[in-house]
Amino acid sequence: MSKSMILKKSTYHMNDSFVSLKLSRFLTNHLPTDQPIILLCIGTDRSTGDSLGPLVGSFLKESLIKNIHVFGTLDEPVHAKNLPETIQQVEETFHNPYIIAVDAALGSIRKVKTMDIGLGSLQPGAAVKKKISSIGNLYIKGYVNVGGFLEYTVLQCTRLSDVMSMAQIITKAIQYADTRLSVNGID
Repeated sequence: MSKSMILKKSTYHMNDSFVSLKLSRFLTNHLPTDQPIILLCIGTDRSTGDSLGPLVGSFLKESLIKNIHVFGTLDEPVHAKNLPETIQQVEETFHNPYIIAVDAALGSIRKVKTMDIGLGSLQPGAAVKKKISSIGNLYIKGYVNVGGFLEYTVLQCTRLSDVMSMAQIITKAIQYADTRLSVNGID
């Protein structure tokens, strides 16, 4: 695929049989080969709907990926209160890091159970009206429920099954991308 044909953003439904492969293809088409790759899994284990990022981080930590450095797990979540310190740690540890930000989102009924992947940053906490600086060179946003009214309650009442399924899909996509990075001589 030529550089001019590479997409800047895509949306995929979690029930698409090939969603992990499609997410992985987007990742591998956009990940640099000359920068450390950081996966920033944003969220908290204290809210079902907001646990998407930490679940992805925990699954990936267990899978021993080689080329992507993971921040944010169920045991050590990255959330609104510690995000600035985490970013500082990343910047002090890695020269010119390429950051992939993963976070849960609320959206319209049509967006629920979809994932957006795109170039650019995402704004953590936007669904609950938090003012947090945007982060990332690339983002994966999983729409876990409907937004617009009582966002904190909606996040608390989100089905864990849906969040787990979406986290597994994103995890597989990142694992595939990590494998392709190894095959292409990154490690």
